[in-house]
Amino acid sequence: MFSSIGMPELMIILIIALIVFGPGKLPKVGAALGAAIGEFKKAANSMADESSGDDEKSPDAASWEKGEQITEKSDDRDDYRG
Repeated sequence: MFSSIGMPELMIILIIALIVFGPGKLPKVGAALGAAIGEFKKAANSMADESSGDDEKSPDAASWEKGEQITEKSDDRDDYRG
């Protein structure tokens, strides 16, 4: 959809932004937009790093993936007997 944005399209966008925001606020808007894009990229990279860190799995998760059944010893069994 946006793969073919060329120079004429960018000029039209710049002219519209200049009309909407004015020449005084345009640098501030550009700086804020750049900062927002930077924060978005930082958050996306952080999420990608967290999702690739699946190597450090808990023992329960590792045994579950191996197909082992996890049973926990519970002291609450006596509470349910009549």
